[in-house]
Amino acid sequence: MSSKNSDFAALLTRASDAETSADPSSVMTLLADTDGPGGGFTTYRSTFAEGAIGAPAHFHTKATELFFVISGSLRVLVGEEAVVLNGGDFLAVPPHTPHAFAAAPGCTADVLFVFTPGMGRFDYLRLLGSVMRGETDPKKIAESSERYDNHYVDSPVWRDALAAS
Repeated sequence: MSSKNSDFAALLTRASDAETSADPSSVMTLLADTDGPGGGFTTYRSTFAEGAIGAPAHFHTKATELFFVISGSLRVLVGEEAVVLNGGDFLAVPPHTPHAFAAAPGCTADVLFVFTPGMGRFDYLRLLGSVMRGETDPKKIAESSERYDNHYVDSPVWRDALAAS
């Protein structure tokens, strides 16, 4: 495949060729991970089981993170507010904005995530899956925060939202 007027060639990932990473509460399907002069992007799809915790409160300094809920419901922290996204909802979280996500209470969720610019985040997603499966020490996540632009923070709003369910 080729494209015109862009910084990268067109990219096609067939469902049958996509790498998947499963843990006890979710399945991630890794779709595209590019970087380059135009910034690139990272795209993956996660299906969350009922009660699944997706990510604790964190922010990115370089990337905007995009969420598109394909089906189900996803509870999301955005700054100082916890909201529920339902099937068809879209959210863009700009750099430096604390956010977190989990399946909404009593729900499953199927979500498409896009980060832009890209920066080789598939290795982080693989690491995350390994930690969630109990194969890798969780300290490896903290050690990777600068490399993958994931900076974890404490959020009383998110703690309260999780405790309420």
